[in-house]
Amino acid sequence: QALEERLCLAPVAVDGDTLRCGGELVRLIGIDAPELPDSSRCSPASIQRLKTSRNPAWCDYSLAARSAAALRAFLARGPVMVERVRIDPYGRTLARVSVNGQDAGQYLIKLGLARRWRNCRRFCARSTRVRDSGSPCRRTSKPT
Repeated sequence: QALEERLCLAPVAVDGDTLRCGGELVRLIGIDAPELPDSSRCSPASIQRLKTSRNPAWCDYSLAARSAAALRAFLARGPVMVERVRIDPYGRTLARVSVNGQDAGQYLIKLGLARRWRNCRRFCARSTRVRDSGSPCRRTSKPT
């Protein structure tokens, strides 16, 4: 991708693992952050349904607010680069997002505000590849 295609000029954090880049909804690939209170994943029926899934609902609202705030602050640090990898079944762009060379997902994991998404490989297999960039769900490093 050319530099101008990767640069997000006006990023807006939606929650701890999603941002808007203009009209494009971008999901940070390979991580999961807690859900905000308005998430349908945190309804009693969804919590029960997802209880035994590989990706249960993570409904820690206090941590969710901190995660979203940390992503907002991270995006404000400098030019935001979006490396688009896939389009997920919900129409979101799955991407690696970085600021000044630092990966947003790894940053949030290191702070304890997100975790590596256990279901990434299966989910990515159902997604449409944007371009060949190797494994879309690379392993993130453990926090130190």
